[in-house]
Amino acid sequence: MNSFSYAGDDWGKTGHRATGQIAEGYLTKKAKKKIDKLLNGQRLAFVSTYGDEIKSDDRYKKYSPWHYVNFPIDKKYEDQAPSQYGDLVQGITKCIEILEDKTSSKDDKAFYLKMLIHFIGDLHQPLHVGRKEDKGGNDIQVQWFATGSNLHRVWDSDMIDYYGMSYTELSDNTDRLTDAQLDFIKQGTFTEWVQESRELAKKVYESAGVGEKLGYTYMYNYFPVVRQQLQKGGIRLAKILNTVFG
Repeated sequence: MNSFSYAGDDWGKTGHRATGQIAEGYLTKKAKKKIDKLLNGQRLAFVSTYGDEIKSDDRYKKYSPWHYVNFPIDKKYEDQAPSQYGDLVQGITKCIEILEDKTSSKDDKAFYLKMLIHFIGDLHQPLHVGRKEDKGGNDIQVQWFATGSNLHRVWDSDMIDYYGMSYTELSDNTDRLTDAQLDFIKQGTFTEWVQESRELAKKVYESAGVGEKLGYTYMYNYFPVVRQQLQKGGIRLAKILNTVFG
């Protein structure tokens, strides 16, 4: 399993912030209090974009491969040797380890908490669990409402930006879930959620070809999936944070 690099803002600022805002609604009082202290009052939505903001700083270059994971399309993550450069699964694992380590400094915990919030968002953007050969869809050039784009960017931000809602509007208008639906979303480990995103990525790859003109029909068919993934990401982020912070 090899590393690759690509441009992109994962869910984009709006998507990441929506996921963070959604997560706050599912935090326990105990977790919320500990997180508030660790982040000096900053909200999850505010720090959710931190993982992208540090990309331009060479001091944090080693974290770049942590934003995604790639493995053969017909395989599972656990069937492959871990990337020597790190990947999304290794990144999330490291963040949780630091947060659960009682000897970790407050600064370290704050840093890895911000990264964890970002990475759980990344996990739910299906093309962050994409194919190496096309850089997670970045090499699949398409037209988005007659403007040049690529499949990765369409899922990162084009659909969200076209919809025109702020992150608070997106988070305030999530689907109403039953207790059973909520429990179902929370089930599993984050490595199992990776496989879920991979299965969705397969459908995304089938949804458009190189040079295809995407617009209203694509938006109608796939933006509900984007909204669903943002909501899942928030619910599952809260699940992890509630577990970590007791």
